[in-house]
Amino acid sequence: MIKGAGESFIVIVDESKLMRRLGCTGAIPVEVIPFGAAHTLGLTRKVFDGLPGFHARLRTVKKDNSEQDSALFVTNNGNYIMEMFFEDGIHGNVCDISDRLLQITGVVEHGMFLGMATAVIVANKDGTVAVPAGEEKQSEALAQVISSGLLRV
Repeated sequence: MIKGAGESFIVIVDESKLMRRLGCTGAIPVEVIPFGAAHTLGLTRKVFDGLPGFHARLRTVKKDNSEQDSALFVTNNGNYIMEMFFEDGIHGNVCDISDRLLQITGVVEHGMFLGMATAVIVANKDGTVAVPAGEEKQSEALAQVISSGLLRV
């Protein structure tokens, strides 16, 4: 929704967010409807069946300061979050994998955010700023962010 509300969607990150492969550093969240969530989880596992190091689970949260009791995490929309873990990240075409996930009954959306960014700006530890891929739009985005005062160079 955020991307659709504006002309551009500029992602600003520090270099710790860069990775060699999507899914290497943590869970890929997938929003699922509560009705049949266990079935949706099973269908998702079938998509990645045989992939070494893959596992998926429904996200839980601790109940009322309890160390032992937990409940399923519920989104603002009343849905659950399935977490997908990949030992060595997602291999293959992520767009195809995205399409396969979105075709599973019960999946609302996933958190891969493919193709959304108009530009990406990376702040490095040494204070420099990188604008990967050298496209003209990237440079325009950097100029826009600098002129807005959000980034000082």
